[in-house]
Amino acid sequence: MSHGTVELPVRQNQSTATSVLTGEQEMTDGPLIVQSDKTMLLEVDHPDSAACRKAIAPFSELERAPEHIHTYRLTPLGLWNARAAGHDAESVIDTLIRYSRYTVSNSLLIDIAETMSRYGRLQINSDPVNGLILQALDVAVLEEVLKSKKVAPLLGTRIDETTVVVHSSERGHLKQALVKLGWPAEDVAGYVDGERHAISLKTDWDAREYQTQAADGFWHGGSGVVVLPCGAGKTLVGALAMYQAQATTLILVTNTVSARQWRDELLKRTTLTPDEIGEYSGAKKEIRPITIATYQVMTTKRQGIYTHLEVFDSRDWGLIIYDEVHLLPAPIFRFTADIQSRRRLGLTATLVREDGRESDVFSLIGPKRYDAPWKEIENQGYIAPADCVEVRVTMPEPDRMAYAVAEQEDKYRMAASAAEKIEIVEQLVHKHEGEQILVIGQFLDQLAELGEHLGAPVITGATSVKERERLYHAFRSGEVNLLVVSKVANFSIDLPEATVAIQVSGSFGSRQEEAQRLGRILRPKFDGRTAHFYSVVTRDTLDADFAQHRQRFLAEQGYSYRIIDSAELAPGV
Repeated sequence: MSHGTVELPVRQNQSTATSVLTGEQEMTDGPLIVQSDKTMLLEVDHPDSAACRKAIAPFSELERAPEHIHTYRLTPLGLWNARAAGHDAESVIDTLIRYSRYTVSNSLLIDIAETMSRYGRLQINSDPVNGLILQALDVAVLEEVLKSKKVAPLLGTRIDETTVVVHSSERGHLKQALVKLGWPAEDVAGYVDGERHAISLKTDWDAREYQTQAADGFWHGGSGVVVLPCGAGKTLVGALAMYQAQATTLILVTNTVSARQWRDELLKRTTLTPDEIGEYSGAKKEIRPITIATYQVMTTKRQGIYTHLEVFDSRDWGLIIYDEVHLLPAPIFRFTADIQSRRRLGLTATLVREDGRESDVFSLIGPKRYDAPWKEIENQGYIAPADCVEVRVTMPEPDRMAYAVAEQEDKYRMAASAAEKIEIVEQLVHKHEGEQILVIGQFLDQLAELGEHLGAPVITGATSVKERERLYHAFRSGEVNLLVVSKVANFSIDLPEATVAIQVSGSFGSRQEEAQRLGRILRPKFDGRTAHFYSVVTRDTLDADFAQHRQRFLAEQGYSYRIIDSAELAPGV
């Protein structure tokens, strides 16, 4: 069975990866079934499944991950991110044909090439006479977008057939609007250098190859997002970017603890002094050449006004770094749309956003510039191997009946906080006695009860920053080997000694949360030991449904995921 020759339409000045697809597609015993509805089925037990998963990861998204067949989907945003990261349509098509068990649909191959060719048919550029301009490599596309009521107000005078002036303040808003129309613009207008500030790297450490590649990919792209596993040194990628910029830098982080860890890492890795680094948080309001601000303080309102967003204008920043960019709050998006002339670096372990605003990250921060699979970094020895296990417990019949008749909004809390989980956690803690263990959950009363049963300190949002830092330090030093923590520990907390994480409840199936929690235990271990990630889940409830959603992230990164019954956890096993 074959397609023969597939002719792709070539428009005026269109730059496509390939204008003609030729050759025979041979039937193979590949692990992938590519379907015309843009879904792809990967046979997990196939000997080539790992290689296939790695090959399709740059341009596809995992949707479902049960035991034997994983479902991926091709989306325009995924293909555009791949295109911006240097993958062309020809390489994507070759990958699908190489691993597909059956002949890939002719129309799908054409659609992939056409979709990827849409990126860059419009370009935002700078002109010495007219300032910011929108240039079209395809006149028909320009005519199409000019008809849009969302785009027209963002543009000025038509210069010629292929060029129109862009209002300088609308650079970000224009990119957002064009993505929504399906014509993502390539932004090559350049960036202001910002206020210069000398930054050198200390000579007592060497960046890992992938960290250098990530920083270079960002710098040559101008702005964009770097995706790396927790524990793989995203902060160091930020430091490398700052070294390349040699300019004042604003760093936005999730919380005060994260801000101080960034500060400590920069002092350790660069020649920056404490006086050059300012903290802008609830506790301090320092603006210095390198300023680290929290999302929380930046989005604090007074009388309906975001008073602290003025930090963006407080200096002539040469670089803005967004840590955990998948958590970027909406007000920061709005302001970022107005500062498109500044270089912007987003750092994250996953591009998945639970609010579905991935296209805004793409438009306003920039496309994906570098993405390293977790297992690849693990194979290089830079993050620990992980054993991921779901332990299922059963509600007693009276509780099961109460759950069955409960209001929908109460069901998840009831299932996630099931009392039977406490005994399982105690057994797991006993099993890993002597190791550094984190027990992680969502509900404060559940965490308080666990802390009491385990005789362990509990860290929540109500715990002062000073007390959190004291307990984290005690954990790192080994003085404390068990902590019960809420979601405040999901983000940017550096606990390299943690070898076991026990998750008792989470945020409604959040894949981004799963990435952060797994990341808490993936820092490489000095003795090379395997990390253990347990999820304790109540079967036949929403708890189990949400757990299935969360495990997609683990499967996406190539981790095996075992499900066992709580009865298999006999004490001492």
